Amino acid sequence: MGRSPRAEVPNTRVISTAAQGLLLVLFTASALKVPLQLDILHVPRAAALFVAIMVLAIRYLPEFHPFPRFGPANQVTTVRAALTSLVASFIGEPATPQVATAAVVLACAATALDGLDGWLARRSGMASSFGARFDMEVDALLILALSVLAWHHGKAGAWVMLSGLIRYVFLAAGWTWPWLQRALPPSRRRQTVCVVQIVALILVMLPAVAPPLTTWIAAMALIALVYSFGVDVRWLWRS
Repeated sequence: MGRSPRAEVPNTRVISTAAQGLLLVLFTASALKVPLQLDILHVPRAAALFVAIMVLAIRYLPEFHPFPRFGPANQVTTVRAALTSLVASFIGEPATPQVATAAVVLACAATALDGLDGWLARRSGMASSFGARFDMEVDALLILALSVLAWHHGKAGAWVMLSGLIRYVFLAAGWTWPWLQRALPPSRRRQTVCVVQIVALILVMLPAVAPPLTTWIAAMALIALVYSFGVDVRWLWRS
């Protein structure tokens, strides 16, 4: 049986949007390679990360995006995914101030666009569970990338990576305890803690900010994140 027309049109649009995002990744990664003295695998690594994100997006698009267009909100999130892929591609590169600065600039650009996608979704009447999850997963990957970079650049101990891993530990726990997979109600607290986490890790990555201040910033942000997850787990258990 063929796929429905409603599912086919968004897939075509998302592939076109993904191709443009890939060009952005390739151009930016290539432009940064020489001045930052990045390794030969930097460009393909950044491209592979972005492609992996978009492959997953295309996989879940027909089921959770009931509109005939990909929509401006998801296009903005795709740009954020491209920027996040570039940040994550710095993992394993030399821990220099230049690399840290580039990661901060790209992360700031991705964060500045956060919220715009949600506003566009509401304004265009195309809010969907796909768009919400797409945005959330891009945020989660950005936090993971920044936390790994913070450790790699000596801004905090290995524990800082818990900021990025806790989301994936929560998802993995849901395989063992299905009640953790239940839908959570919208929460301003959850959104605020996510933004605080990203901003804190960006501050930590600034070359001008050094330990022990970076350690304290990362620790306070991690405590807030653990508290937020604890509230959600408690709600899921009680409900």
